[in-house]
Amino acid sequence: MRAAVLGRPVSHSLSPLLHRAAYTALGLGDWTYDALDVGPEELPDLLAGLGPEWRGFSVTMPNKQTAVDVADRVEPLPALLRAANTLVRTDTGWRAENTDVGGIGTALSLAGVESAPHAAILGAGGTAAAAAVALASLGARRVDVVVRNPRRAGDVIRVLEALDVAATVLPLDGARVAAPVVVSTVPVDGQPAVAALAWEAGQTVLDVLYAPWPTPLAERVSAGGGTVIGGLEVLFWQATEQVELITGMPAPIGAMRAALDAALAGR
Repeated sequence: MRAAVLGRPVSHSLSPLLHRAAYTALGLGDWTYDALDVGPEELPDLLAGLGPEWRGFSVTMPNKQTAVDVADRVEPLPALLRAANTLVRTDTGWRAENTDVGGIGTALSLAGVESAPHAAILGAGGTAAAAAVALASLGARRVDVVVRNPRRAGDVIRVLEALDVAATVLPLDGARVAAPVVVSTVPVDGQPAVAALAWEAGQTVLDVLYAPWPTPLAERVSAGGGTVIGGLEVLFWQATEQVELITGMPAPIGAMRAALDAALAGR
């Protein structure tokens, strides 16, 4: 059986490390997991040409929207987000799932965030929409959406409105992020701008990036007395859900964590 992560770029991904460790621990010696450099325009033809040995995919940028469009069945969560990070082979075709929400929510919860009535999201892409659902599950009633271009915040606002969460859009330039809990989905090229914001002691900031680490944002928040959660935690917990969806078996969390820790220690 075969599985893979689909993205562009994809060579930096740690998904193969986590999934391969899981397959070994589960005794799935005939399963493989690869990294395939694939863009949105290539995804439909790729899926159409695959044999039954292909059981599932992790889907990363820039393919999450296309994964929803090409799936034969879309679960409610990716339908709401209009973004899928997982494709699972079924008897009737490909099923779109989203484990980013669970990854973000678990990372926040394990870091001690029990509730987040007032939160903020930096960025407005597919991961930001997933963060909106995760924050709503932690009791968010008000979310500030901080973006470079407020006109791009439509999808995040749509998701928050569907969840009955009040939303305020703030332009990144000069924004004051006062929320106690913040999720940053800003890519590497936007890091200097978010790091330059006026961060406060006591804030908890989840930066979904994990390479390179620490990010300028993580360094700035830590220096100011805040708590930083790294994107590796999101990657890890969303991957455990993916393993269960693709294999139909419980994720071997201990083996996956040991593999991740060993890889990081070797860097």
